[in-house]
Amino acid sequence: MAQKFVTIYTDDLTGEESQDASTHTIAIDGVAYEIDLGPDSYDKLLEAVGPFLKAGRRAGRIKGVAGARRTTPNSAGDTAKIRAWAKENGIDVNDRGRVPASVREAYAKAN
Repeated sequence: MAQKFVTIYTDDLTGEESQDASTHTIAIDGVAYEIDLGPDSYDKLLEAVGPFLKAGRRAGRIKGVAGARRTTPNSAGDTAKIRAWAKENGIDVNDRGRVPASVREAYAKAN
């Protein structure tokens, strides 16, 4: 008998299925939260907390959180790869800050 396992990634904010959903960790007042978001929802999150992040100071990583992320083309760990790919393909992208969803989507389609 053959078995087939299917993994369905769902955006926790919208409830919609998304192949591009990835896990993100948010910490506030010493409590870490994980949320699975597609590119559009992640952009909304960054827009909402962006002013606070710019005004705040980076405190480093919370112990035990760094390894909790699922590796996807949208994960922060792949940002350097996405930027390099974009530059190699003539796509204008900043050296720092958020990589636009359109660039992440183009990278995901190409890879």
